[in-house]
Amino acid sequence: MFLVPGLVSAAVGAAAGAFVPRLIARVPEPAPEPVEEHVVEDMRAAPDEADFARPLDEPKEPYVEVAALPGLWWKAALATAVLLGGVGARIGWHPVLLVFVYLVPVCVALTVIDWRTRLLPTWLIAPSYLVVAALCTLASLLTGDWHALLTAGIGWVSTFAVFFLLWFVYPRGMGYGDVRLSGVLGMALGWLGIGPLVIGMYAGFLVGALGGYLLALLRVFHRRHFPFGPFMALGAWLGVVFTAQLGAAFAGVVQGIAGLLS
Repeated sequence: MFLVPGLVSAAVGAAAGAFVPRLIARVPEPAPEPVEEHVVEDMRAAPDEADFARPLDEPKEPYVEVAALPGLWWKAALATAVLLGGVGARIGWHPVLLVFVYLVPVCVALTVIDWRTRLLPTWLIAPSYLVVAALCTLASLLTGDWHALLTAGIGWVSTFAVFFLLWFVYPRGMGYGDVRLSGVLGMALGWLGIGPLVIGMYAGFLVGALGGYLLALLRVFHRRHFPFGPFMALGAWLGVVFTAQLGAAFAGVVQGIAGLLS
């Protein structure tokens, strides 16, 4: 672990996170889109969902109101400081750290938006592809590690393909915003290597399953309609910061299962 890069990254994260409410306030409201007949049923609230704190059919909260939530600026600053500080402590003074200096505050903003509205705005995700791709290229240019840029491309394409397939086969399971976000996260994780990529994406599904169960148990979100984006972002962060630990844990689980079956 690198202490000084972690502390500096935390300070930068706190400063960037304080601007998250302003970023959210700039997001344009989504235009109404025609709904295809086969997804109408998926967009309806479940019969027992009215008893939950955040039912699906509640009115969408305007982004300006989300940005004006009391204390959001310091909560976002604190969250971004902790998350980016962890990445800086793990990566150190490496050019690829710039990728996460950009991506972590954006993911904090997306997490807040998805939690409050169950939407991941393309307005934030689409330009992130260009920025993350440019910063990954810059990191390879500065380090001469072009193989990392190749694995970043593999992470982008493979992760997007997996999420798109899951969405296409079972659209009730996730929104298309999750598919869009997956490519950005896959690109950033892929630059670090196949290990962080696989662990980060798998961790996202794992914490998403556990988090969705707890949210349903606490009657906050229905198990069919909870926001998945925050768990994707958290899983990606875990894949960056705790690659070795999670990799060893997953390997132990696999070996244990194999031992039981043998």
